[in-house]
Amino acid sequence: MGMKDKFQDQAEQWQNQAKEKMEQAKEQTKQRGGRQRDREDDPQRTQRERDRERDEKERFDADYDV
Repeated sequence: MGMKDKFQDQAEQWQNQAKEKMEQAKEQTKQRGGRQRDREDDPQRTQRERDRERDEKERFDADYDV
């Protein structure tokens, strides 16, 4: 195995690992999103808490163009 092949294989491994981590992050985001929606419907929370969280989410979305 030549040096070129060795480094190409390593690059492909890193790329595959990155794809796997991205998929895991997407799944975690979906799970967190579901829990957050449940909290938004909670009657115990005050309007101020809901407004604050909505504002934080809007700022985050604007910063990262989600």
